[in-house]
Amino acid sequence: MRNALGLLKQRRFLPLFTTQFLGAFNDNLFKTSMVLFATYAIFNDPRMEANFNALATGIAIIPFFLLSALAGQLADSHDKARIIRLVKSAEIGIMALGAAGLMVARSGHSTIGLGLMLGAVLCLGVHSTFFGPIKYAILPQHLPPCDVLGGTGLVEAGTYLAILMGTITAGFMTDHIERAAIAVLAIAVIGWFAGRQVPPAPREGPPLVLNYNPFTASWRLISATMHIPRLFLAICAISFFWTIGAVLIVIFPPLVKNVLTADERVASFVIAVFSIGVAIGSVVINTMLKGRISARYAPASVIAMGIFVLIFSVLVRTWTPAAPGHFYDWAGFLAQPRAWPVLGTLMMIAITGGMFVVPLYAFLTTTVEKDQTARTVAANNVVNSGAMTIGSIAVIGITMAGVTPEDLLFLVAGMCLVSAWIAQKLHRACDDDAETCLPVIRK
Repeated sequence: MRNALGLLKQRRFLPLFTTQFLGAFNDNLFKTSMVLFATYAIFNDPRMEANFNALATGIAIIPFFLLSALAGQLADSHDKARIIRLVKSAEIGIMALGAAGLMVARSGHSTIGLGLMLGAVLCLGVHSTFFGPIKYAILPQHLPPCDVLGGTGLVEAGTYLAILMGTITAGFMTDHIERAAIAVLAIAVIGWFAGRQVPPAPREGPPLVLNYNPFTASWRLISATMHIPRLFLAICAISFFWTIGAVLIVIFPPLVKNVLTADERVASFVIAVFSIGVAIGSVVINTMLKGRISARYAPASVIAMGIFVLIFSVLVRTWTPAAPGHFYDWAGFLAQPRAWPVLGTLMMIAITGGMFVVPLYAFLTTTVEKDQTARTVAANNVVNSGAMTIGSIAVIGITMAGVTPEDLLFLVAGMCLVSAWIAQKLHRACDDDAETCLPVIRK
Protein backbone atom coordinates (compact mmCIF):
# COMPACT_ATOMS: atom_id res chain seq x y z
CA MET A 1 0.00 0.00 0.00
CA ARG A 2 1.29 3.41 -1.00
CA ASN A 3 2.97 5.04 2.01
CA ALA A 4 0.67 3.07 4.30
CA LEU A 5 3.25 1.16 6.34
CA GLY A 6 5.00 4.44 7.08
CA LEU A 7 1.87 5.53 8.98
CA LEU A 8 2.75 3.01 11.69
CA LYS A 9 5.67 5.24 12.66
CA GLN A 10 3.50 8.30 13.20
CA ARG A 11 1.70 9.31 16.38
CA ARG A 12 -1.30 10.53 14.36
CA PHE A 13 -1.98 6.88 13.38
CA LEU A 14 -0.08 4.34 15.53
CA PRO A 15 -2.01 4.83 18.82
CA LEU A 16 -5.34 4.49 17.00
CA PHE A 17 -4.09 1.39 15.17
CA THR A 18 -2.82 -0.13 18.43
CA THR A 19 -6.06 0.63 20.28
CA GLN A 20 -8.16 -0.89 17.50
CA PHE A 21 -5.84 -3.91 17.26
CA LEU A 22 -6.01 -4.65 20.99
CA GLY A 23 -9.77 -4.11 21.08
CA ALA A 24 -10.39 -6.50 18.19
CA PHE A 25 -7.99 -9.06 19.69
CA ASN A 26 -9.66 -8.91 23.08
CA ASP A 27 -13.20 -8.95 21.72
CA ASN A 28 -12.47 -12.01 19.62
CA LEU A 29 -10.48 -13.77 22.33
CA PHE A 30 -13.45 -13.56 24.66
CA LYS A 31 -16.17 -14.40 22.13
CA THR A 32 -14.26 -17.31 20.59
CA SER A 33 -13.41 -18.69 24.05
CA MET A 34 -17.10 -18.49 24.94
CA VAL A 35 -18.31 -20.11 21.71
CA LEU A 36 -15.74 -22.92 21.74
CA PHE A 37 -16.33 -23.61 25.44
CA ALA A 38 -20.09 -23.76 24.88
CA THR A 39 -19.77 -25.85 21.70
CA TYR A 40 -17.32 -28.42 23.03
CA ALA A 41 -17.88 -28.44 26.81
CA ILE A 42 -21.56 -27.53 27.40
CA PHE A 43 -23.74 -28.44 24.42
CA ASN A 44 -23.83 -31.78 22.63
CA ASP A 45 -26.39 -31.07 19.94
CA PRO A 46 -25.60 -29.49 16.55
CA ARG A 47 -28.84 -27.49 16.49
CA MET A 48 -28.32 -26.15 20.01
CA GLU A 49 -24.77 -25.19 19.12
CA ALA A 50 -25.86 -23.32 15.99
CA ASN A 51 -28.73 -21.64 17.84
CA PHE A 52 -26.45 -20.49 20.67
CA ASN A 53 -23.98 -19.05 18.16
CA ALA A 54 -26.82 -17.30 16.36
CA LEU A 55 -28.15 -15.94 19.67
CA ALA A 56 -24.72 -14.62 20.65
CA THR A 57 -24.31 -13.02 17.22
CA GLY A 58 -27.74 -11.41 17.42
CA ILE A 59 -27.15 -10.06 20.93
CA ALA A 60 -23.86 -8.48 19.83
CA ILE A 61 -25.62 -6.78 16.92
CA ILE A 62 -28.60 -5.27 18.80
CA PRO A 63 -26.63 -2.26 20.15
CA PHE A 64 -25.48 -1.37 16.63
CA PHE A 65 -29.09 -1.20 15.53
CA LEU A 66 -30.29 0.89 18.49
CA LEU A 67 -27.32 3.09 19.35
CA SER A 68 -25.34 3.69 16.14
CA ALA A 69 -27.21 6.93 15.42
CA LEU A 70 -26.32 8.34 18.84
CA ALA A 71 -22.74 7.08 18.48
CA GLY A 72 -22.37 8.88 15.15
CA GLN A 73 -23.81 12.12 16.53
CA LEU A 74 -21.47 12.03 19.54
CA ALA A 75 -18.43 11.30 17.37
CA ASP A 76 -19.21 14.20 15.02
CA SER A 77 -19.97 16.65 17.85
CA HIS A 78 -17.23 15.81 20.40
CA ASP A 79 -13.52 15.12 20.49
CA LYS A 80 -13.20 11.60 19.08
CA ALA A 81 -10.07 10.89 21.14
CA ARG A 82 -11.97 11.64 24.36
CA ILE A 83 -14.73 9.21 23.40
CA ILE A 84 -12.08 6.56 22.72
CA ARG A 85 -10.77 6.98 26.27
CA LEU A 86 -14.25 6.61 27.76
CA VAL A 87 -14.99 3.53 25.67
CA LYS A 88 -11.72 1.85 26.60
CA SER A 89 -12.39 2.53 30.29
CA ALA A 90 -15.74 0.75 29.97
CA GLU A 91 -14.04 -2.23 28.32
CA ILE A 92 -12.26 -3.08 31.57
CA GLY A 93 -15.57 -3.48 33.42
CA ILE A 94 -17.12 -5.44 30.53
CA MET A 95 -14.27 -7.92 30.47
CA ALA A 96 -14.53 -8.33 34.24
CA LEU A 97 -18.16 -9.42 33.69
CA GLY A 98 -17.16 -11.77 30.87
CA ALA A 99 -14.30 -13.27 32.89
CA ALA A 100 -16.70 -13.93 35.76
CA GLY A 101 -19.04 -15.73 33.35
CA LEU A 102 -16.24 -17.96 32.07
CA MET A 103 -15.22 -18.91 35.59
CA VAL A 104 -18.78 -19.56 36.75
CA ALA A 105 -19.47 -21.78 33.72
CA ARG A 106 -16.22 -23.65 34.35
CA SER A 107 -17.30 -24.36 37.94
CA GLY A 108 -20.36 -26.24 36.67
CA HIS A 109 -23.04 -23.52 36.82
CA SER A 110 -23.37 -23.38 33.05
CA THR A 111 -26.73 -21.56 32.92
CA ILE A 112 -25.57 -18.69 35.13
CA GLY A 113 -22.19 -18.59 33.41
CA LEU A 114 -23.74 -18.43 29.95
CA GLY A 115 -26.04 -15.64 31.13
CA LEU A 116 -23.11 -13.58 32.38
CA MET A 117 -21.14 -14.20 29.20
CA LEU A 118 -24.05 -13.21 26.97
CA GLY A 119 -24.44 -10.07 29.11
CA ALA A 120 -20.80 -9.28 28.42
CA VAL A 121 -21.39 -9.89 24.69
CA LEU A 122 -24.24 -7.36 24.78
CA CYS A 123 -22.01 -4.81 26.51
CA LEU A 124 -19.21 -5.47 24.03
CA GLY A 125 -21.73 -4.70 21.30
CA VAL A 126 -22.35 -1.31 22.94
CA HIS A 127 -18.59 -0.80 23.23
CA SER A 128 -18.08 -1.54 19.53
CA THR A 129 -21.06 0.60 18.54
CA PHE A 130 -19.49 3.74 20.00
CA PHE A 131 -15.96 2.92 18.86
CA GLY A 132 -16.87 1.77 15.34
CA PRO A 133 -17.70 5.13 13.72
CA ILE A 134 -14.61 6.73 15.21
CA LYS A 135 -12.02 4.30 13.87
CA TYR A 136 -12.98 5.23 10.30
CA ALA A 137 -14.17 8.82 10.77
CA ILE A 138 -11.00 9.92 12.54
CA LEU A 139 -8.79 8.90 9.60
CA PRO A 140 -9.68 11.80 7.24
CA GLN A 141 -9.17 14.13 10.20
CA HIS A 142 -5.67 12.86 11.03
CA LEU A 143 -4.45 11.82 7.57
CA PRO A 144 -4.05 13.64 4.24
CA PRO A 145 -6.40 12.46 1.45
CA CYS A 146 -3.68 10.41 -0.26
CA ASP A 147 -3.22 8.29 2.91
CA VAL A 148 -6.88 7.64 3.80
CA LEU A 149 -7.27 4.51 1.66
CA GLY A 150 -3.96 3.14 2.92
CA GLY A 151 -4.93 3.94 6.51
CA THR A 152 -8.31 2.28 6.05
CA GLY A 153 -6.61 -0.80 4.60
CA LEU A 154 -4.16 -0.93 7.52
CA VAL A 155 -7.00 -0.66 10.04
CA GLU A 156 -8.87 -3.47 8.26
CA ALA A 157 -5.76 -5.63 7.93
CA GLY A 158 -4.79 -5.01 11.54
CA THR A 159 -8.30 -5.79 12.71
CA TYR A 160 -8.36 -9.15 10.99
CA LEU A 161 -4.85 -10.03 12.09
CA ALA A 162 -6.01 -9.26 15.63
CA ILE A 163 -9.03 -11.49 15.10
CA LEU A 164 -6.65 -14.19 13.85
CA MET A 165 -4.47 -13.96 16.94
CA GLY A 166 -7.47 -13.80 19.27
CA THR A 167 -9.07 -16.82 17.63
CA ILE A 168 -5.93 -18.96 17.73
CA THR A 169 -5.21 -17.91 21.32
CA ALA A 170 -8.75 -18.85 22.35
CA GLY A 171 -8.32 -22.31 20.82
CA PHE A 172 -5.29 -22.99 22.99
CA MET A 173 -6.96 -21.63 26.12
CA THR A 174 -10.14 -23.72 25.90
CA ASP A 175 -8.67 -26.43 28.14
CA HIS A 176 -7.63 -23.77 30.67
CA ILE A 177 -10.47 -21.27 30.48
CA GLU A 178 -9.23 -19.39 33.54
CA ARG A 179 -6.27 -18.21 31.44
CA ALA A 180 -8.68 -16.63 28.97
CA ALA A 181 -10.44 -14.87 31.85
CA ILE A 182 -7.17 -13.36 33.07
CA ALA A 183 -6.01 -12.47 29.56
CA VAL A 184 -9.10 -10.49 28.55
CA LEU A 185 -8.80 -8.35 31.68
CA ALA A 186 -5.10 -7.70 31.17
CA ILE A 187 -5.52 -6.76 27.50
CA ALA A 188 -8.37 -4.39 28.34
CA VAL A 189 -6.03 -2.50 30.69
CA ILE A 190 -3.28 -2.31 28.04
CA GLY A 191 -5.85 -1.06 25.50
CA TRP A 192 -6.89 1.66 27.94
CA PHE A 193 -3.30 2.95 28.06
CA ALA A 194 -3.02 2.84 24.27
CA GLY A 195 -6.27 4.76 23.86
CA ARG A 196 -4.96 7.60 25.97
CA GLN A 197 -2.22 8.23 23.38
CA VAL A 198 -4.58 8.98 20.47
CA PRO A 199 -4.11 12.64 19.43
CA PRO A 200 -7.09 15.01 19.84
CA ALA A 201 -9.67 15.02 17.06
CA PRO A 202 -12.06 17.87 17.92
CA ARG A 203 -15.40 18.54 16.31
CA GLU A 204 -15.39 20.03 12.83
CA GLY A 205 -18.32 21.94 11.41
CA PRO A 206 -21.30 23.48 13.21
CA PRO A 207 -22.50 22.11 16.57
CA LEU A 208 -25.16 19.39 16.55
CA VAL A 209 -28.38 19.08 18.53
CA LEU A 210 -28.30 15.50 19.76
CA ASN A 211 -31.32 13.26 19.31
CA TYR A 212 -31.35 10.64 22.07
CA ASN A 213 -34.38 8.72 20.76
CA PRO A 214 -32.80 5.62 19.15
CA PHE A 215 -35.64 5.08 16.69
CA THR A 216 -36.18 8.60 15.38
CA ALA A 217 -32.44 9.28 15.43
CA SER A 218 -31.76 6.13 13.40
CA TRP A 219 -34.52 6.95 10.93
CA ARG A 220 -33.27 10.51 10.40
CA LEU A 221 -29.69 9.32 10.12
CA ILE A 222 -30.52 6.72 7.50
CA SER A 223 -32.80 9.13 5.61
CA ALA A 224 -30.06 11.76 5.52
CA THR A 225 -27.56 9.25 4.14
CA MET A 226 -29.36 6.70 2.00
CA HIS A 227 -30.89 9.25 -0.39
CA ILE A 228 -27.39 9.85 -1.79
CA PRO A 229 -27.02 7.18 -4.51
CA ARG A 230 -23.34 6.32 -4.00
CA LEU A 231 -23.78 5.96 -0.22
CA PHE A 232 -26.98 3.96 -0.65
CA LEU A 233 -25.23 1.50 -2.97
CA ALA A 234 -22.07 1.27 -0.85
CA ILE A 235 -24.05 0.66 2.36
CA CYS A 236 -26.28 -1.94 0.69
CA ALA A 237 -23.24 -3.79 -0.68
CA ILE A 238 -21.48 -3.73 2.70
CA SER A 239 -24.67 -4.91 4.42
CA PHE A 240 -25.01 -7.90 2.14
CA PHE A 241 -21.35 -8.73 2.77
CA TRP A 242 -21.80 -8.70 6.55
CA THR A 243 -25.02 -10.68 6.29
CA ILE A 244 -22.92 -13.31 4.52
CA GLY A 245 -20.39 -12.95 7.33
CA ALA A 246 -23.09 -13.43 9.97
CA VAL A 247 -24.26 -16.65 8.34
CA LEU A 248 -20.70 -17.98 8.15
CA ILE A 249 -19.98 -17.01 11.78
CA VAL A 250 -23.06 -18.88 12.96
CA ILE A 251 -22.56 -22.09 10.98
CA PHE A 252 -18.80 -22.51 11.18
CA PRO A 253 -18.15 -23.82 14.71
CA PRO A 254 -20.86 -26.53 14.40
CA LEU A 255 -19.67 -27.33 10.87
CA VAL A 256 -16.08 -27.84 12.02
CA LYS A 257 -17.16 -29.95 14.97
CA ASN A 258 -19.89 -32.06 13.36
CA VAL A 259 -18.94 -32.22 9.65
CA LEU A 260 -15.15 -31.92 9.66
CA THR A 261 -15.14 -33.65 13.10
CA ALA A 262 -12.16 -31.62 14.33
CA ASP A 263 -11.32 -30.50 17.86
CA GLU A 264 -11.48 -26.96 19.21
CA ARG A 265 -7.88 -26.10 18.33
CA VAL A 266 -8.49 -26.98 14.71
CA ALA A 267 -11.80 -25.08 14.88
CA SER A 268 -10.09 -21.93 16.14
CA PHE A 269 -7.47 -22.08 13.39
CA VAL A 270 -10.00 -22.79 10.63
CA ILE A 271 -12.00 -19.75 11.75
CA ALA A 272 -8.79 -17.73 11.99
CA VAL A 273 -7.98 -18.51 8.35
CA PHE A 274 -10.71 -16.01 7.51
CA SER A 275 -8.82 -13.31 9.37
CA ILE A 276 -5.59 -14.04 7.52
CA GLY A 277 -7.40 -13.98 4.20
CA VAL A 278 -9.26 -10.71 4.78
CA ALA A 279 -6.02 -9.06 5.90
CA ILE A 280 -4.30 -10.26 2.72
CA GLY A 281 -7.26 -9.11 0.63
CA SER A 282 -7.10 -5.66 2.23
CA VAL A 283 -3.46 -5.27 1.23
CA VAL A 284 -3.95 -6.73 -2.26
CA ILE A 285 -6.84 -4.45 -3.22
CA ASN A 286 -5.05 -1.34 -1.96
CA THR A 287 -2.02 -2.30 -4.05
CA MET A 288 -4.15 -2.94 -7.13
CA LEU A 289 -5.99 0.36 -6.81
CA LYS A 290 -2.75 2.32 -6.12
CA GLY A 291 -4.43 4.60 -3.59
CA ARG A 292 -7.48 5.37 -5.74
CA ILE A 293 -10.86 4.78 -4.10
CA SER A 294 -12.83 2.70 -6.58
CA ALA A 295 -15.34 -0.17 -6.74
CA ARG A 296 -13.79 -1.36 -10.00
CA TYR A 297 -12.78 -4.78 -8.69
CA ALA A 298 -15.64 -5.27 -6.22
CA PRO A 299 -18.09 -7.19 -8.48
CA ALA A 300 -15.46 -9.67 -9.68
CA SER A 301 -14.13 -10.11 -6.12
CA VAL A 302 -17.46 -11.08 -4.59
CA ILE A 303 -18.38 -13.34 -7.53
CA ALA A 304 -15.08 -15.14 -6.99
CA MET A 305 -15.97 -15.38 -3.31
CA GLY A 306 -19.26 -17.10 -4.20
CA ILE A 307 -17.47 -19.59 -6.45
CA PHE A 308 -15.05 -20.52 -3.67
CA VAL A 309 -17.97 -20.94 -1.26
CA LEU A 310 -19.50 -23.48 -3.67
CA ILE A 311 -16.17 -25.31 -3.96
CA PHE A 312 -15.92 -25.40 -0.17
CA SER A 313 -19.43 -26.88 0.08
CA VAL A 314 -18.42 -29.68 -2.30
CA LEU A 315 -15.24 -30.38 -0.33
CA VAL A 316 -16.96 -30.72 3.05
CA ARG A 317 -19.61 -33.05 1.58
CA THR A 318 -16.90 -35.51 0.60
CA TRP A 319 -14.98 -35.22 3.88
CA THR A 320 -14.10 -38.42 5.75
CA PRO A 321 -15.32 -38.00 9.35
CA ALA A 322 -13.44 -39.22 12.37
CA ALA A 323 -14.53 -42.31 14.27
CA PRO A 324 -17.75 -41.83 16.27
CA GLY A 325 -17.05 -40.01 19.54
CA HIS A 326 -13.65 -38.77 18.41
CA PHE A 327 -12.33 -35.54 16.89
CA TYR A 328 -9.33 -34.98 14.66
CA ASP A 329 -6.44 -33.22 16.32
CA TRP A 330 -4.04 -31.11 14.24
CA ALA A 331 -2.06 -34.07 12.96
CA GLY A 332 -5.15 -36.11 12.15
CA PHE A 333 -6.86 -33.20 10.41
CA LEU A 334 -3.90 -32.32 8.20
CA ALA A 335 -3.43 -36.01 7.31
CA GLN A 336 -6.79 -36.03 5.54
CA PRO A 337 -6.45 -35.78 1.74
CA ARG A 338 -8.86 -32.83 1.51
CA ALA A 339 -7.48 -30.84 4.45
CA TRP A 340 -5.24 -28.54 2.42
CA PRO A 341 -7.86 -27.92 -0.30
CA VAL A 342 -10.35 -27.02 2.48
CA LEU A 343 -7.93 -24.57 4.08
CA GLY A 344 -6.92 -23.12 0.72
CA THR A 345 -10.53 -22.60 -0.32
CA LEU A 346 -11.34 -20.91 2.98
CA MET A 347 -8.35 -18.63 2.48
CA MET A 348 -9.57 -17.63 -0.99
CA ILE A 349 -13.08 -16.95 0.33
CA ALA A 350 -11.60 -14.53 2.84
CA ILE A 351 -9.11 -12.90 0.44
CA THR A 352 -11.80 -12.15 -2.14
CA GLY A 353 -14.08 -10.90 0.65
CA GLY A 354 -11.42 -8.47 1.86
CA MET A 355 -10.86 -7.23 -1.69
CA PHE A 356 -14.58 -6.57 -1.95
CA VAL A 357 -15.31 -4.69 1.25
CA VAL A 358 -12.29 -2.44 1.97
CA PRO A 359 -12.83 0.06 -0.89
CA LEU A 360 -16.51 0.33 0.06
CA TYR A 361 -15.60 1.53 3.55
CA ALA A 362 -13.28 4.10 2.02
CA PHE A 363 -16.26 5.41 -0.01
CA LEU A 364 -18.09 6.15 3.25
CA THR A 365 -15.35 8.33 4.74
CA THR A 366 -13.96 10.17 1.71
CA THR A 367 -17.02 11.21 -0.30
CA VAL A 368 -18.69 13.24 2.47
CA GLU A 369 -17.59 16.27 4.46
CA LYS A 370 -15.32 15.56 7.44
CA ASP A 371 -17.94 16.66 9.98
CA GLN A 372 -20.31 13.99 8.59
CA THR A 373 -18.03 10.96 8.38
CA ALA A 374 -18.93 9.44 11.76
CA ARG A 375 -22.66 9.74 11.08
CA THR A 376 -22.20 8.20 7.66
CA VAL A 377 -20.35 5.23 9.18
CA ALA A 378 -23.01 5.05 11.89
CA ALA A 379 -25.78 4.92 9.27
CA ASN A 380 -23.88 2.09 7.63
CA ASN A 381 -23.65 0.30 10.99
CA VAL A 382 -27.42 0.60 11.56
CA VAL A 383 -28.22 -0.94 8.19
CA ASN A 384 -25.47 -3.55 8.56
CA SER A 385 -26.72 -4.60 11.98
CA GLY A 386 -30.27 -4.95 10.73
CA ALA A 387 -29.09 -7.10 7.83
CA MET A 388 -26.91 -9.25 10.09
CA THR A 389 -29.76 -9.70 12.58
CA ILE A 390 -32.01 -10.89 9.77
CA GLY A 391 -29.26 -13.26 8.66
CA SER A 392 -28.82 -14.69 12.18
CA ILE A 393 -32.56 -15.16 12.66
CA ALA A 394 -32.82 -16.77 9.24
CA VAL A 395 -30.10 -19.25 10.17
CA ILE A 396 -32.00 -20.23 13.31
CA GLY A 397 -35.20 -20.78 11.34
CA ILE A 398 -33.48 -22.64 8.50
CA THR A 399 -31.51 -24.81 10.93
CA MET A 400 -34.66 -25.67 12.88
CA ALA A 401 -36.18 -26.80 9.56
CA GLY A 402 -33.39 -29.35 9.24
CA VAL A 403 -31.13 -27.62 6.71
CA THR A 404 -27.49 -28.59 7.24
CA PRO A 405 -24.56 -26.14 7.39
CA GLU A 406 -23.17 -27.43 4.11
CA ASP A 407 -26.51 -26.70 2.43
CA LEU A 408 -26.56 -23.19 3.93
CA LEU A 409 -23.40 -22.49 1.97
CA PHE A 410 -25.52 -22.42 -1.19
CA LEU A 411 -27.47 -19.52 0.33
CA VAL A 412 -24.19 -17.72 0.95
CA ALA A 413 -23.15 -18.19 -2.67
CA GLY A 414 -26.46 -16.77 -3.86
CA MET A 415 -26.03 -13.71 -1.64
CA CYS A 416 -22.64 -13.11 -3.23
CA LEU A 417 -24.36 -12.64 -6.58
CA VAL A 418 -26.64 -9.98 -5.08
CA SER A 419 -23.62 -8.20 -3.60
CA ALA A 420 -21.91 -8.27 -7.00
CA TRP A 421 -24.95 -6.72 -8.68
CA ILE A 422 -25.04 -3.86 -6.15
CA ALA A 423 -21.28 -3.32 -6.39
CA GLN A 424 -21.51 -3.13 -10.18
CA LYS A 425 -24.16 -0.41 -9.89
CA LEU A 426 -21.86 1.50 -7.50
CA HIS A 427 -18.94 1.13 -9.90
CA ARG A 428 -21.00 2.51 -12.78
CA ALA A 429 -22.43 5.34 -10.67
CA CYS A 430 -19.11 6.55 -9.26
CA ASP A 431 -16.15 5.30 -11.24
CA ASP A 432 -17.71 6.19 -14.60
CA ASP A 433 -18.78 9.64 -13.37
CA ALA A 434 -16.37 11.06 -10.82
CA GLU A 435 -18.53 14.14 -10.23
CA THR A 436 -21.25 12.06 -8.58
CA CYS A 437 -18.77 11.02 -5.90
CA LEU A 438 -17.72 14.49 -4.81
CA PRO A 439 -18.55 15.32 -1.17
CA VAL A 440 -22.07 16.56 -0.67
CA ILE A 441 -22.84 19.00 2.13
CA ARG A 442 -26.08 18.07 3.82
CA LYS A 443 -28.04 20.83 5.43
